[in-house]
Amino acid sequence: MAKKLYIRTFGCQMNVYDSARMADVLAPLGYVPVDQPDDADMVILNTCHIREKAAEKVFSDLGRLRAFKQRKASEGGTMVLAVAGCVAQAEGAEIVRRAPYVDMVFGPQAYHRLPEMVARAARAGGAVLDTDFPEESKFDHMVAPERPATPGADASSAFLTIQEGCDKFCTYCVVPYTRGAEYSRPVADVLAEARRLCARGAREITLLGQNVNCYHGRAVDGREWGLGRLVRELAEIEGLSRIRYTTSYPADVDDDLIAAHRDVPQLMPYLHLPVQSGSDRILKAMNRRHGADAYRALVEKLRAARPDLALSSDFIVGFPGESDRDFEDTYRLVEEIGFVQAYSFKYSPRPGTPAADMAMQVEEPVKGARLTRLQDLLNAQQRRFNADCVGRRMDILFDRLGKRAGQLAGRSPYMQPVIVDASKSLLGGVAAVRITDGHANSLGGLLVEDEDRDGVRKKVCA
Repeated sequence: MAKKLYIRTFGCQMNVYDSARMADVLAPLGYVPVDQPDDADMVILNTCHIREKAAEKVFSDLGRLRAFKQRKASEGGTMVLAVAGCVAQAEGAEIVRRAPYVDMVFGPQAYHRLPEMVARAARAGGAVLDTDFPEESKFDHMVAPERPATPGADASSAFLTIQEGCDKFCTYCVVPYTRGAEYSRPVADVLAEARRLCARGAREITLLGQNVNCYHGRAVDGREWGLGRLVRELAEIEGLSRIRYTTSYPADVDDDLIAAHRDVPQLMPYLHLPVQSGSDRILKAMNRRHGADAYRALVEKLRAARPDLALSSDFIVGFPGESDRDFEDTYRLVEEIGFVQAYSFKYSPRPGTPAADMAMQVEEPVKGARLTRLQDLLNAQQRRFNADCVGRRMDILFDRLGKRAGQLAGRSPYMQPVIVDASKSLLGGVAAVRITDGHANSLGGLLVEDEDRDGVRKKVCA
């Protein structure tokens, strides 16, 4: 009999990828994913430590799950309760102390050992804690199972982790402590997984890494490949029409990657390039290895290579010691460069990071006022970009049903949600759309049935 597996995923796309691999690892043990935790035989919280009070939110969820676990036990069943990911890595011992009913606690480098942990938990009758950084990579043990192609949205877009960990040690960030040192997967492994994903119906692959553009994977001949060369090789895979990558570190963008943006049509004209601040003084305090003018120069080179490139970014407002002038430097950088999307947050201390102990912490009302002003500018830029898209023709990857009957929803090359009246037969495929409406957070459009960019009449197929 199949056992029910519920995984709740917090945070970044890498956690989404990790959760899918956990399901793969547990499938041979008879676990089948379900959408609700109530009656699951195993529940895994795959956690993220980036957001404020992340650990407390995990304990809050565990309290609710404890009731499900107790009810299942009263009915003669069992529920294995696990905490995975970055909070588990950073707070493992505390989770075991505060929530002794949790069966397994393991970090993001240990999920390939899940079958062993399940067996140990069944024998031990107490929590299994696995937060060591293994000498071998988890990817050495991970091979996504061969599956038949799945029609529709589920298979059309996929994540593929190619790099993990971080050696940058930004003073506000916990990633080096929870994900470990930088590691790049071998080229052959990445290409093999990409081919499997495409065989299962993927039209778009997003390459993932904490610093994805510092990728230096070893090829079969012993040479190292950078991200630019890897993108070129991926573009040769049959059926792969879109390539993306995230998250980038500005100082690691090299000329070969810039050239790939110019030369590879499958590489989408949208780049997430976090800057965090426009103040050189604050960037230095953050231990970012770039300055504001270096960032501007990099953007200029990228846009020269790909004039239609659109940028998104990350911003931290109210970092310790940030003055009004520092904030104005950030505001001016945003005005000058222009971003089509951005993630902006008030600084909040992460225990164990150098910034948490810095003097001159900025008061909450000041941080709030600055963030509101910055977000007003960023939102205005996003609305203006969406409005400027009206009248343009774009190739849209339809990856889900719309909210209303007869609608499909998809993503533009610039990651904008696009809503269109269209047949379900286009689900999982790419079709040309004329944009007719530009809203604050989405676009509307009409299918282009018999038109191509050269005016030659041609049926657009999924």
